[in-house]
Amino acid sequence: MLRALGLICVAAALPAAGATWRIDPNHSAAHFSVRHLMISTVRGEFSGINGVAHFDPSRLAEATVQATIDCRTLYTGAAKRDEQMKGPDFFDVKRYPFMKFKSKRVQTGSPDKLRITGDLTINDVTREVVLDVDGPSPPVKDAQGREKIGLSAATRINRKDFGITWNEILERRSVAVADQVSITLDIELIRQSDAGPPR
Repeated sequence: MLRALGLICVAAALPAAGATWRIDPNHSAAHFSVRHLMISTVRGEFSGINGVAHFDPSRLAEATVQATIDCRTLYTGAAKRDEQMKGPDFFDVKRYPFMKFKSKRVQTGSPDKLRITGDLTINDVTREVVLDVDGPSPPVKDAQGREKIGLSAATRINRKDFGITWNEILERRSVAVADQVSITLDIELIRQSDAGPPR
């Protein structure tokens, strides 16, 4: 669901003093996986990630990030399943087109590791989540001379905590969809002064 969600918020580790960075939606994605019938794993992604992070490495605890994921971009490779997941049983995209994430605190760990805690909103429910972050990568410049970094993050959520309770009881009382959802994020960020039009 949310390889976010916001996830996303890993941007708080950026290596430029006092800089503002923008998530590049063309090179970022949120991936999710969930057990189906408890015998296989269904995977999907959201491609519509946007957000801004503010970061000063001398005041890491003050780093902030806000991000959104466009639930209408959900893709699992099966059109009928995607249609159901965009409907009232799951993300109800007509009423709630965006997931939202807002960071609350950042904790440093081993080298190149962070834990970022923040509020994740899915549909109309907000819960606290923790992202385990790898990165950021050293900054590089792309072909347009824009400074960029990359990072990844992971978390797990219980979908029922966000009001997504749909399920089917099948033979031998097996359920169609597990409650636990694994989320991974791959995020690319551009220094705001270099951002310009997305490419």
